Amino acid sequence: MALTLLLSLLLAMMLGIPIAVALGGASALALLVYTDLPITLIVQRIYVGLDSFPLLAAPLFILAGGLMETGGISLRITHLASALIGHVRGGLGMVVVLGTMIFSGISGSSTADTAAIGSTMIPTMIRRGYSPAFATAVVAAAGGTGILIPPCILMIIYGLLTNTSVAALFLGGVLPGLVMGLSMMVAVWWMAMRQGLPVEAHFSARAVAKAAGRAGWALLMPLIIVGGILLGIFTVTEAAVVSVVYGFIIAKFVYRELTWSDVQRVLVKSGATTGAVMLVVGMAGIFAWLLTSQQVPLALANWLAGISTETWFFLLLVNITLLVTGAFFEETALLIMSVPILMPLLARYNVDPVHFGVVMTANLGVGLVAPPVGVCLFVACGISGAPLEAVFRPLLPLLAVMIATVLLITYWPELTLYLPKTLLGYQPRG
Repeated sequence: MALTLLLSLLLAMMLGIPIAVALGGASALALLVYTDLPITLIVQRIYVGLDSFPLLAAPLFILAGGLMETGGISLRITHLASALIGHVRGGLGMVVVLGTMIFSGISGSSTADTAAIGSTMIPTMIRRGYSPAFATAVVAAAGGTGILIPPCILMIIYGLLTNTSVAALFLGGVLPGLVMGLSMMVAVWWMAMRQGLPVEAHFSARAVAKAAGRAGWALLMPLIIVGGILLGIFTVTEAAVVSVVYGFIIAKFVYRELTWSDVQRVLVKSGATTGAVMLVVGMAGIFAWLLTSQQVPLALANWLAGISTETWFFLLLVNITLLVTGAFFEETALLIMSVPILMPLLARYNVDPVHFGVVMTANLGVGLVAPPVGVCLFVACGISGAPLEAVFRPLLPLLAVMIATVLLITYWPELTLYLPKTLLGYQPRG
């Protein structure tokens, strides 16, 4: 059954069938051929997988990000980032990375980050002398980098699947996200130096203060979300509700850029995005359940134990597997399929689940950028109009930086666990 599941899924994807339909079709085929269970079990398992209060945070963060994006928040954040570092050579590219990291603390969706920042910055970068391919590569890579900055929808799903504290996961992603973002900014500066890109306006403390004042209400949102969770004022799901209410009030009544027709469009778009995400979550859930029922995790554990009992080898193998499969699978589906298989191995290899969750998220962030299925890459290409083959060359150094940072996160657990231990009193397991 496990072999049929995997081969039929790969065949469906090669035929261009959407990932949710491919997962459901492969699961239905396995049920019909190898079991006497009714096909209606698929519907039941989908509802079981989605019937979760913590999972409600995902569509709410999607809605909050849509409200903030439409309400002019991304533009104000971009102006602030430009005032801070726009004077450095390659500053516009660095503004993209910094602006995406800040906006990631609001939206929870890397696709939304890429669309919001890219629609503003790609035309500006091209006008200032950046090639369309380089501008596209920077925006796409920044989208994959921002995935580690909380809130993160993938971390919410991982926490639900593994019964791991989402607050600890959010905090665990902060320092790795900052390291990856800073590394990306250095790479952009180095590439800009080699290309001789122009320097922007000189640094001005007055301009920084003015931009910070305009973006101040937006910058409070991540503090409210993370601070409220840390202080025990509300849960992650309740924090998502607060972010929707706060985002609506700021965009509608403070910045006054959100119209009632905009609200309607945001609700429809957020509903469509949520439907697509939840369909993948449900279908991937039944697929993972069938793999688990065939004791695939146990077989994999025994196979790995026969090769090596070293933790570093296990983590290296996980990284290689996720980096390769992440280039072909949608990240939510890959997370849900792989977690039930990999989680039983953590205790055997003495790996903490919070650290492992951040490692998985970082790997999936690379998958958002890597061709041929990288969602952030396609969003950025759609904005710029640059062909994928032209973007690939300037994207390679940025992908190399992301992969190097993934390895740093993997083999330096304290980078992930320091904040959860310090601020939450989290006790690492494994």
